[in-house]
Amino acid sequence: MKLTGVELLRVRMPLVAPFRTSFGTQAQRELLLLRAVTSEGEGWGECGAMVDPLYSSEYVDGVEHVLRTFLVPALLAADDLTANKVAPLLAKFKGHRMAKAALEMAVLDAELRAHGVSFATALGSTKDSVPCGVSVGIMETIPHLLDVVGGYLDAGYVRIKLKIEPGWDVEPVRAVRERFGDDILLQVDANTAYTLSDVPQLQRLDPFELLLIEQPLEEEDVLGHAELAKHIRTPICLDESVVSARSAADAIKLGACRIVNIKPSRVGGYLEARRVHDVCAAHGVPVWCGGMIETGLGRAANVALASLPGFTLPGDTSASDRFYTSDITEPFVLEGGRLPVPSGPGLGVTPIPERLAEVTTAKSWLAS
Repeated sequence: MKLTGVELLRVRMPLVAPFRTSFGTQAQRELLLLRAVTSEGEGWGECGAMVDPLYSSEYVDGVEHVLRTFLVPALLAADDLTANKVAPLLAKFKGHRMAKAALEMAVLDAELRAHGVSFATALGSTKDSVPCGVSVGIMETIPHLLDVVGGYLDAGYVRIKLKIEPGWDVEPVRAVRERFGDDILLQVDANTAYTLSDVPQLQRLDPFELLLIEQPLEEEDVLGHAELAKHIRTPICLDESVVSARSAADAIKLGACRIVNIKPSRVGGYLEARRVHDVCAAHGVPVWCGGMIETGLGRAANVALASLPGFTLPGDTSASDRFYTSDITEPFVLEGGRLPVPSGPGLGVTPIPERLAEVTTAKSWLAS
């Protein structure tokens, strides 16, 4: 397969409500989409990077620059391209996992569409639908939080994740438990907002029998997570710290986590995400699929990934209307707390041209 060109599309999509985490508030999602054109057809990719380097060091303008200057030219120069060759061809360029993931996703989509194979089948799916959780941002008041959580439970979501930070942790968790009971699956996500000096505060979460606490400490502080694990009962789940299968294996060996959140964009793509899944499965560590407020393109791929056997916990694979009033693809709709796994070739979805045009703010074409 020969890559003949890549179209870069900048899109801006308003969120149904502002989404606040410990590192900031988003009212809209600005992201980069890729359309890879090959000798055998075309495929779509989506980059998980945000406008600012807050979740990770990558950001949309930087992603576009590295794609345009280094990554896309390297693939355009390849005579016989497959998705499995993307990572080796780009390995000389250090870092930029989110940019590489978007490009690999587009090539993989094109390759699978040409062969009539779905993402789910190619990755090793064992399910035709996946259970869905929802991520709930930091709210102005606890009553508002309870209303929002109640709405998601009424909609059928089977797991609630609360974003937390110092000053917004024990009380919102207590309020949710008191209102909705001990039977709901409940977890929290700190997005690196704490340090080891916060051990006494984090210990106060133990009585609430949470599924997990996600990424409480800085991403590079793997040893700190291993130390924290000695002092709290709540299972630690790593997110930002896991950037590859190797880093997952190291974290597990050090005792830094008992659960892993897999975000394909964070680890460099869906093929590496599958390797992270395999490493965790070999160690008996459950995984779940995280989200980056994806459009229907990224959501389709994430749902396919979440249908692998090691994904035993509900992920952040929420329905389209969790974040968007109108998606760029046919919407993903929650059915009995689950989303169906796309079965068509490649991603199984494509952008609706009129909708994509409405949200596209800029586009450019790269060719050899």
